[in-house]
Amino acid sequence: MKIDPLALQAERRIFLLRSLRVMFDYDLAGLYGVETGALNRAVRRNADRFPDDFMFQLTAEEHEALKCQTGISRDWGGRRRSLPYAFTEQGVAMLSSALRSPRAVQVNIAIMRAFVRLRELLLTNADLGRKLAALEAKYDEQFKSVFDAIRQLMTPPDPPRRRIGFRTEKDEG
Repeated sequence: MKIDPLALQAERRIFLLRSLRVMFDYDLAGLYGVETGALNRAVRRNADRFPDDFMFQLTAEEHEALKCQTGISRDWGGRRRSLPYAFTEQGVAMLSSALRSPRAVQVNIAIMRAFVRLRELLLTNADLGRKLAALEAKYDEQFKSVFDAIRQLMTPPDPPRRRIGFRTEKDEG
């Protein structure tokens, strides 16, 4: 199955915040090809379509934590007067009723595909973990080393640490 490049772009902009998968207003605006302010004005004009479980504004602490984690983006460079908004999957779906351009339709389809793909990946990993636990319980000690090896393969490796300090040619070789 070929992955839509727009869906892949959207997938990279989905974050976990308050135990919810969300997209931020500035990322959505970029995908839709509109300014962040224009997107937020469209949302305010349709405020009754965006309850708190569809969209919420970040707290100052969340905003600061995100700036530290992701680096300072152009939208956070001081020109923004308000805290960003986060849209849940349902909020993004509701945006299609507030933004009606042909581009908005295509972007919304791609974003929905990205959310579905992430959900499928999470379910696949959870299902794989359950199956492994069931097999381990069934075959107990016979395959313990095999199960341990599979678990190690399922966890991502730690990135290699860069050595600090002075190094000689002998250390390099």
